[in-house]
Amino acid sequence: MTLSSLRSEFTFMEKPRNSLTKPLLIIFDCDGVLFDSRRANRLFYNQVLEEFGRLPLSDKDLEYVHTHTVIQSVDYLFQDDPRRETAQRFRQGLDYTPFIRAMEMEADLIPFLTYIRPRIKTAINTNRTQTIHQVLKQFGLDGYFDLVISALDVSRPKPDPESLYKILSHFQVKAEACFYVGDSEIDAETARRAGVPLIAFKNPELEATRHVRGFKELQGHLEKQLDLS
Repeated sequence: MTLSSLRSEFTFMEKPRNSLTKPLLIIFDCDGVLFDSRRANRLFYNQVLEEFGRLPLSDKDLEYVHTHTVIQSVDYLFQDDPRRETAQRFRQGLDYTPFIRAMEMEADLIPFLTYIRPRIKTAINTNRTQTIHQVLKQFGLDGYFDLVISALDVSRPKPDPESLYKILSHFQVKAEACFYVGDSEIDAETARRAGVPLIAFKNPELEATRHVRGFKELQGHLEKQLDLS
């Protein structure tokens, strides 16, 4: 199915809805939602930069790599460096296992996933590439998600809505029957362009249907507001 046919299957909404219906599907971003991965990102990219005698990540750089694919991130960090392609090959050869140990799984995530499944389908929409399945397996989460879409599974990663259209098509669910839990402006733009209501996770600055400070709060919302019994 082409992206244009996916677009025609779902209705666009210019702004997020003010309220949620009972969801059939919840879609999660990975970094910043399922995990606090900023320390891991800093360690990973600093190792790449150190290999080529470059300065460590600035705070601005860290914000960029938090939301973009690894290919985009290395291109960004080496944009004025003739060794950019060499840096891409170097990062491909890095063993990501030590960096996974620097990630922290979000509190109350497993109780929340246990609570909603199997009544609600679950999916991941991430700009990670080959590392996402390794991360899920390392933390024992690979059995909690019905579908995982990474940047390798689409021709255009977030904020293009292709990934969300692909998820909606897979489950045959309309945009208003699900929501996307994200923490960044890229997540907000992706959700807006796909017409999917956004739950802003630990980011009160995002325009969203609802803001939550954690999975315990989100579970409480589902219990009280959406009659999940």
